[in-house]
Amino acid sequence: MPLMHRLRRAARRRLKAVRTTVDLSHPSRSPLGSAVENCVVFEEGVRTPRDCSAAEALERVRKGDGRAFVWLGLHEPEQAELDELGSLFGLHPLALEDAAGPHRRPRLMRYDDTLCAVFKTVRYVEHEELTATSEVVDTGELIAFAGVDFVITVRHGGTGSLGPIREALEDVPEQLKMGPAAVLHALADFVVDEYESVTESVQDDIDLVESTVFSPDSGRVDPGHIYQLKRELLELKRAVAPLARPLLALADPLKPLPPVGPGLQPYFRDVADHLARTVEQLSSYDALLDSILQAHLAQVTVAQNEDMRKITAWAAIVAVPTMVCGVYGMNFDHMPELRWTFGYPLVVGVMVTACFLVHRSFRRNGWL
Repeated sequence: MPLMHRLRRAARRRLKAVRTTVDLSHPSRSPLGSAVENCVVFEEGVRTPRDCSAAEALERVRKGDGRAFVWLGLHEPEQAELDELGSLFGLHPLALEDAAGPHRRPRLMRYDDTLCAVFKTVRYVEHEELTATSEVVDTGELIAFAGVDFVITVRHGGTGSLGPIREALEDVPEQLKMGPAAVLHALADFVVDEYESVTESVQDDIDLVESTVFSPDSGRVDPGHIYQLKRELLELKRAVAPLARPLLALADPLKPLPPVGPGLQPYFRDVADHLARTVEQLSSYDALLDSILQAHLAQVTVAQNEDMRKITAWAAIVAVPTMVCGVYGMNFDHMPELRWTFGYPLVVGVMVTACFLVHRSFRRNGWL
């Protein structure tokens, strides 16, 4: 493995090690049920210190002056628990179906005054060496319901904890004052940032494959490594590209979607721009992998042709003494120089000279 590739991996691991971890002992992050990870109430952009259930939080919010909202976080909930929370928050049955099962692509749905956004989350899987079965990208799902006075997030699969996102938002109360749409923007921004991070990590693998293919030992490269990286890149592309339309819909000033206000639409447009840049990078990586694979196959073909030329050249050289020996092996009585004392040395000398001249000719032509 090249030195630069090892240094990049070490730097990436160190960066992950120093990231902010989520302390589950914190009251606002303690598990509150089988699937409920947290239930937090924000008033005027500030989190209230008192912990409570989802029903109590929603009742407190709706008894207020309309400046508060509740953020409920779930992790792989059962259908029964989703139905109960759906009745409590007034969620559409189709929206509950979206939260219960896996999806194939990101999307955005509107049910009355509630938005349901489905995000595909991605995570780069560290590996010492790329093989034909290496997992490079791990995907998960994040579903967010944003209403007038509530946000419900549902995590599935490899999606990481949302605690760091909430902590970052708590440091910017002015943004939280914009309500649930501010949380929706923070989630979209977090997901797209992860896309960019994973894309950069995948680029390291592509650079390594490229340098290996064009190295002197390129004949030892297994094409399965390139195919596996291409499959993982395709999985990443399927998670990233479909999110463009939902983000553009959230940023469209001509067709505003509640609860997204005019103040947040430029922020969604900025996230959409970042996503577009990531999609372009993935498309270029896909094309680059195609070129690398074609170059590797071309190198293999050239190497095989060179081997065939060498085999053909040596076969031609060996054909000269074979022909002479075949003639003198016919055991006729009246063969030229058959009874001469120097006949054998002369024939051997002719064979050696002919082989030398043929070998020299092939060397000049680059066959040997």
